[in-house]
Amino acid sequence: MENHTPTVHDEKKWFQLFSNKARVLYPPTDPAHDYLHIMRVVNTAKNLCLHEKADWNVVLPAAFFHDYINVPKGDPRRPYASQLSAEAAIEYLKSVGYPEKYYEAIRHAIEAHSYSANIKATTLEAQIVQDADRLDSLGAIGIARCFATSTMMSRPFYAEEDPWAESRSLDDKSYGIDHFFQKLFKLVDHLNTPTAKKEGEHRIAFIKTYLEQIKREI
Repeated sequence: MENHTPTVHDEKKWFQLFSNKARVLYPPTDPAHDYLHIMRVVNTAKNLCLHEKADWNVVLPAAFFHDYINVPKGDPRRPYASQLSAEAAIEYLKSVGYPEKYYEAIRHAIEAHSYSANIKATTLEAQIVQDADRLDSLGAIGIARCFATSTMMSRPFYAEEDPWAESRSLDDKSYGIDHFFQKLFKLVDHLNTPTAKKEGEHRIAFIKTYLEQIKREI
């Protein structure tokens, strides 16, 4: 596959500006949605842009600010978080003079990234932001994020009497391991781009190996 390097006019300037803003927006109190998560999504999105030939002018700010408004899990506003984030992100981009011609594409990419919002990503750029965010829920980092969220939710890692839900329904609001089966293993079927699908399969395989080791230990 022929690759090209994604570019943005004055990319160094915007990257530094957005990075500085992200450090303020995303505190370390939620390690599943902190600055490091944002930077992983940005880096993954850039790699996807490289392979899928998308517009980095749209993807760069959308990746940085897809979680601009972080609504906690369980909050009734959760399904609207991506739309709130899109609105806040556009206002910020206006304030720093980012080119207006990209606003609507950025808005859509942010709105559509969220799993809970259930908004179809209709552009390649939106699909890439969605893919990059979902890939961060898989693999070694996905495991770490899952259990970090379990700690924040006071959710046990597994059900004492039936860790693998052999005689009960899956319940990821109550048990961390259930989240892999109830949601994360299904994410690979909702990835959009060929590059993301290939990486998603690799990361799912890693989680399955990890879970086999847990079976040995508990």
